[in-house]
Amino acid sequence: MVMDNKRSLKLISREFAGFEASFAAQAGHFAGLHPDWRVDCDYAEIHQLYDRMITAQEAKSGDYDLFLCVTDWLPEAIRDGLLIPLDEYLQQDPPEGWPDAWSPSMRGLQTGADGSIYGIAYHDGPEMFIYRSDLFEDQAERRAFAEQYGYELDIPSTWSQFLDVAHFFTRPEQGLSGALVAAYPDGHNNVYDFLIHLWSRGGELVTKDWEPAFHSAIGEEALQFYVDLLHKHKVVPMQALEMDSVKSGNHFAQGNIAMMWNWCGFAAVAEMPEVSRIVGKVKTGLIPRGDGPEGRHMSLNIYWVLGIPAGSSNADMAYQFLKETASAEMDKLTSLSGGNGTRLSTWRDPEVRALFSYYTNIEDVHRNVNSPLPIPEYPAINEVLSQMVDDALKLRKTVRQALDDAADEVAQILQTAGYARKEE
Repeated sequence: MVMDNKRSLKLISREFAGFEASFAAQAGHFAGLHPDWRVDCDYAEIHQLYDRMITAQEAKSGDYDLFLCVTDWLPEAIRDGLLIPLDEYLQQDPPEGWPDAWSPSMRGLQTGADGSIYGIAYHDGPEMFIYRSDLFEDQAERRAFAEQYGYELDIPSTWSQFLDVAHFFTRPEQGLSGALVAAYPDGHNNVYDFLIHLWSRGGELVTKDWEPAFHSAIGEEALQFYVDLLHKHKVVPMQALEMDSVKSGNHFAQGNIAMMWNWCGFAAVAEMPEVSRIVGKVKTGLIPRGDGPEGRHMSLNIYWVLGIPAGSSNADMAYQFLKETASAEMDKLTSLSGGNGTRLSTWRDPEVRALFSYYTNIEDVHRNVNSPLPIPEYPAINEVLSQMVDDALKLRKTVRQALDDAADEVAQILQTAGYARKEE
């Protein structure tokens, strides 16, 4: 029996095949540079990851040295002292090209109110419009669409055009659905889908005075549209209610869906021959905008950062892994493994762009993005929004009732935290 005398760094991440592949390769690279060390990786479902590392504060336990954390959770993690600030490391031994090798949109959300930096971007969205280019570019399909709808088949610019295209490609007899959403109530895509519909119509989550604003007429239109995709128009398969973002991305790759909006990494999944049936048949574009005068193309600026949990006893070596993984070579490897690198060099890399065409759009998308509220209380608000969307989708409540109930709960959270004015 061979004894392994190497010291171990322990990393925890969300379950996702792209992360597992990239971290495995990067752990091997790290072990080659530091022969006395290895990196052991654990993976958890997204809710479990939050419950363990943030709610139960396992980040302080010493069980892990590296934590892949989504930016939604960072204000709470920073407030509760769950991550080590990296400023001294970054000043003395910065990653290659720091900080200008990253877009400003990849550096802001991990900066705390104290001005300290608590992580380096590892995996980026953003969400994009993803579609079957073989269907959209087929001349017979284009002629049939133009005859039926009176305009040319193209990437839908508005949500009404999106609905036309979804109806056109919904063909149950062929096993084809026009669109797909990730509606599983994990507080992830079901909430982000609502926010995209809200923002793309000109709506807002809260007012400048910290009063809920999402239950406005625009909010009602946004949520009703989402519900109607499944129940009224039936252009989204009902099994989408049980699909998170990963399952929906994998389902799209099987070729049964004409289009979706989702994290652009799932366009990469659709280009991987080992898991996809539509390699070479996928393109991306901007997410549709609302039809009204306030309509705008919007996406989400939410990304995953690699940080060092406060309880780590190997912080110096953990930073070495973090720094080396942020190099141009390793960031590109993240993209080639099925994740989305965050450096400008990766976004602009000819090999990456040849394999995954959405990288030609990624900088354009980042010019018009929004993020959830950057406050420690946002995860609690997110849970309210997740329940709201699920209540509406499962028809437990009307859209109006779901919005009003959620607005009451969000108002209470904001008032308790001291953001919003309490009623006299």
